Amino acid sequence: MKAILSDIHGNLEAFQAVLDDIWKQGATEIVCLGDFVGYGPDPKECIDLASGFDIALKGNHEEALLTEFEGSNFNARARDSLDWTRDQLSPLNEDRESNLRRWDFLGVLENSHREDGILFVHGTPRNPITEYLYPRDIYRPEKLGSMMEGFDWLCFCGHTHVSGIWTEDMIYLTPREVNYRYHLVKKKTMVNVGSVGQPRDGDRRASYVLFDGSRVMFRKVEYNTRTTARKIRAIPELDAFLAERLLEGR
Repeated sequence: MKAILSDIHGNLEAFQAVLDDIWKQGATEIVCLGDFVGYGPDPKECIDLASGFDIALKGNHEEALLTEFEGSNFNARARDSLDWTRDQLSPLNEDRESNLRRWDFLGVLENSHREDGILFVHGTPRNPITEYLYPRDIYRPEKLGSMMEGFDWLCFCGHTHVSGIWTEDMIYLTPREVNYRYHLVKKKTMVNVGSVGQPRDGDRRASYVLFDGSRVMFRKVEYNTRTTARKIRAIPELDAFLAERLLEGR
């Protein structure tokens, strides 16, 4: 059984809670769809935890770190957190060797991954790193249909921080329960796994999914949001709004 997660965003408390839950659920493989860093106070620790994953993809925040100009379209809060994260990962710091290993990890992240008719991306099948798949796209059949052309049967994605299911017959489902299960059928389906480190669906719990080959189960995991928020507030370069939104899941 695979555990599929995304958008950790330097939130160590959420990440550790999710990893603990993954092992309790009996998953044997972990896939991360990107954005290990950005917004949160513990980018180095999150990169270190993720470095042994079976599959690790590049998110838009990793892309922006690796290609500095890619961050130019970020809002001010995101740019400031990106600059601070880059400073934390500088090879000029005392932990030079560790930071060089972290850059090596970031530098070889895949843009997408395919196996057994399944596509894994951070963004969408059309643009694996930066395009968003929104709930409202169910009302844009041309856009959704174009995305569906990019994979054979099933696509897992992240990026929006909002979990959901989209099918080729223009049905959208919102998982709300802790163990919401969706039985897959032959029609093409896209699954957004939500966010570990910064949910934006009104639920502050960390989100990820389990996949056993025929079913997708959405998991919601409690963690100490106040600890992460306190860490963010203690870093002048990180906007306090990033702490507040953690407490509200927005």
